[in-house]
Amino acid sequence: MWCDLPVIKKFILAAGTLTALAMASLPANAASACEHRAFEGQSFTVCAADLANNDVRLFLKRTDGTNFGDPEALPHDRLLFATNAGMFGATHAPIGLYVENGKQVHALNTKTGGGNFHLQPNGVFWTKGGTAAITVTAEFAAAKPAADWATQSGPMLVINGALNSNFDANGPSRYVRNGVGVSDATHIYVAISDEPVSFGVFARLFRDELKCLNALYLDGAVSRLYHPGLPEGYGGGELGPLLAVYARK
Repeated sequence: MWCDLPVIKKFILAAGTLTALAMASLPANAASACEHRAFEGQSFTVCAADLANNDVRLFLKRTDGTNFGDPEALPHDRLLFATNAGMFGATHAPIGLYVENGKQVHALNTKTGGGNFHLQPNGVFWTKGGTAAITVTAEFAAAKPAADWATQSGPMLVINGALNSNFDANGPSRYVRNGVGVSDATHIYVAISDEPVSFGVFARLFRDELKCLNALYLDGAVSRLYHPGLPEGYGGGELGPLLAVYARK
């Protein structure tokens, strides 16, 4: 969605512990890809990926044209974790730039408007070869990099090591939130709050705890994370673009 929703739904992705068969099918590093972390007295789930060994992929529709809609619906072979990516509209289509395997599906959105997507500056998470970056939209528009995978969302949480100046230190808006950060060209973090948090706390998680030079807000309230080794997720309803990380063969 392009704005936070007032309802938060908690659902169980897998009941109890994984079966021995399920565990056997996981990549060797799946168990350590994600972990719970406490930061400023609040709880988060943080997933890390090294692009030297892992691949970032974006998903929207199946080959038959139907929407994936849920991280758990993605191909599971060698899947480490998955989450909702850039914000989307009423038909679940991206409202900003979306590039899938080198093909642009939706153009860069430089319009102004309401909602979190348009809270400036917004930005683009993108990859090329074995590297990843998060770039402010205006800079991306000027540079026009040829991305393999790209998703636009907003607002930026961290910009070149600085917090987005539009955020209060700990404002009254509290939602389950997810985002993506880049600490260097080959290391990314995906994080989701395990409870409603403010923009300020969430941005500081990426800058101070995860040491990300740039970080991008993905969404709130509807946000969810799927990781085969963790039994819980948050959110509800059908999603648009999805971001997934796979262990390289």
